[in-house]
Amino acid sequence: MTEQVLTVQCKLSPTDSQAEEMEDTLKAFADACNWINQNTPAKLRNKVRIQGIVYQDVRAKFGLSANLAIRAINRVASNRKTAMKDHSSVKNFEPTSIDYDTRIFAFREKDEEISVTLLRSRQRIKLVLGDYQRTRLKDSKPTSATLCKKGSEYYINIQVKSEAPEQIHVDTVLGVDLGITDIAVTSEGQKFGGKTIKLIKNHYASMRAVLQQKAVKGTRSSRRRCRELQQRLSGKEARYQRQINHEISKAIVTRAQEIPAKIALEDLTGIREGVNQKAGKNHRRRVNGWAFYQLKEFLSYKALAAGVPLVLVDPACTSQTCHQCGEHGIRNGKSFKCPVCGWSGDADFNGAKNIAFLGRYVDRPGGSEGLPSIKAVLSGLLKAPVFRPE
Repeated sequence: MTEQVLTVQCKLSPTDSQAEEMEDTLKAFADACNWINQNTPAKLRNKVRIQGIVYQDVRAKFGLSANLAIRAINRVASNRKTAMKDHSSVKNFEPTSIDYDTRIFAFREKDEEISVTLLRSRQRIKLVLGDYQRTRLKDSKPTSATLCKKGSEYYINIQVKSEAPEQIHVDTVLGVDLGITDIAVTSEGQKFGGKTIKLIKNHYASMRAVLQQKAVKGTRSSRRRCRELQQRLSGKEARYQRQINHEISKAIVTRAQEIPAKIALEDLTGIREGVNQKAGKNHRRRVNGWAFYQLKEFLSYKALAAGVPLVLVDPACTSQTCHQCGEHGIRNGKSFKCPVCGWSGDADFNGAKNIAFLGRYVDRPGGSEGLPSIKAVLSGLLKAPVFRPE
């Protein structure tokens, strides 16, 4: 059995005094993180060594409990490691979230409350739970959580551990090609169109541009009104995209269970780097607003929970190689035509077929090292005349 960790977001219903203390705690935690980052060597990323330098000062200066001080130190160390990988610097810490562990956090299922350590006291705060949250939290004993503030509301993201079922062992593969025009196309021909998402993203982009222009050139009252409207619109587009990705990932995993089959997905890590250097402004906006990583994450955890294997393959040449004969074809937008065997049709469907074929070579004896690619398969594992995904 594989352990799976899911995050359950729950809204908090604090009293006025509890909200005030949470606000003070968030500010003290953020101030402590900024102070730690500024008063320790920038290249130091080991949390134990950072703790030895600043622990006593953090507790004295910001009034944090022992474990909150440790969590602040750990956050700085973690952010520095992430910044090193991205070749960037650590950004300023804002008072929007706090990490909690089992010593300073507890979930009380019977009372639908959480118990957390704040700046001046330990508080029990009511949760606003729906059926989904109650189901996920039932009989669980979470040991970690993150307290968050979004606008004027407070939330607690509780990490719940569970045992994922054993994965099915099948040779059938359901390939999934990801795109912008069609968000996902499967090797069975099922399409999840992106036309509505494109229209909504364009709508929000134009609204942001108009509001920004008015805020720059308008009067003081109009600038204030623009900022209010921008705050109201904040997050709407992201929430819509998130809901669409949930629906698409659920449909794909459900279909894989029905077949049954494992899911093969193209690995698009780093795809934006090349696009941002070459493409125009509008195309960069569309690509950077393409939430393919979120969709991959949703597919991953839903597949794990359902016992469906999910594998990644190299996307190179999958949309330019004919899935019938393995020869290089001609792609024009959404259309694909093979000059050798004559097959023509949707380019994303052709890509999904190739991805499904490559999915057979992952975790299989004789498969290519790392992520299998079309070129590796054709040159080493199979000969072109017998190249057939079916």
